Amino acid sequence: MKQPWFPRKKYGFGWGFPKTWQGLLVLLVYFSLFLAGLKYLEQHPTMFLVFILYFLLITGLLFFVCWKTGEKPGITRTPPDEEDPL
Repeated sequence: MKQPWFPRKKYGFGWGFPKTWQGLLVLLVYFSLFLAGLKYLEQHPTMFLVFILYFLLITGLLFFVCWKTGEKPGITRTPPDEEDPL
């Protein structure tokens, strides 16, 4: 892989907005699946637990894709020249 799809966050832990079209596509698919799940939940309100499990599954898949195709995550603190609120 030449360029990571998801850059490391500037502050905190995790990944930021995608750098490549592949990362943007992954994010758009994730949001489309989430909205489709909400639409299904709207039509079947008794399936709330199923929706929660579905949401956890697609979020876990997004996390996995970010882990495999993004920069190595780590905790990034504020630079020494900026005031640290802690």
